[in-house]
Amino acid sequence: MPNHLRPLAFADEFIHAELVEDARDFAVDDAVVVNLSPRPMVTGEAHPAIVPAWKSTWLKGGVIKSAERAALIKVKKATNLGGCGLRGWDWLGNRIKSFPRDTPLYISAFDHVGEVVTDPRVFTNERSAPTEEQTFDMRLNLWWSPGDTDCFIHNEHPFLEVHTQIHGLGRMQKFHDRSEATLYEDVPMGIGYSHDPFCRVTGPNQWTYPWHRYYADTDSVWLAVELHPRA
Repeated sequence: MPNHLRPLAFADEFIHAELVEDARDFAVDDAVVVNLSPRPMVTGEAHPAIVPAWKSTWLKGGVIKSAERAALIKVKKATNLGGCGLRGWDWLGNRIKSFPRDTPLYISAFDHVGEVVTDPRVFTNERSAPTEEQTFDMRLNLWWSPGDTDCFIHNEHPFLEVHTQIHGLGRMQKFHDRSEATLYEDVPMGIGYSHDPFCRVTGPNQWTYPWHRYYADTDSVWLAVELHPRA
């Protein structure tokens, strides 16, 4: 059936978060809409627009004309949003022992969205047409940090990922090594923006990332989309 809708695992009284599958003429009151498919999403009616694979837009009284799968996310209550650590979100230092103890970075529950079939080199923009497709498990989660937070320079990921800004302003940054003095690319992240993938494919189920981090310029919520290869 078209317009199959369900809440995402991190939906609560502060954050509206839904998944819609097989969207057809689906009305969106006010939300960041993320295309969670290797195929384009079409929005609008009189002047249809294309949202490419893994990209996003901010619809206000808009329509998803067609989409295979999309997330609709909106911070609906900003007051005390930073209390997420008291509402089941986890401080990242509880998972990574080396994580700086003075960094206020919190992670929501994960939502295991389902399977997706794509060519990893198409995902990373290294080729335009698929030739070596494979199956991935898709996982979504949200992150929260207050303004002026360094969210940790790293380069280790056993999955493909991109991020979408949901609330506030931030930046995705690249570095030559694990030092902020070696910054060489700064990607501004405004509400509704998804950056291009940072990783490059180096072999079967192998990809490398530059040293990178998210930096929260203001109190920020952003979405991580992770594609984990099936064994």
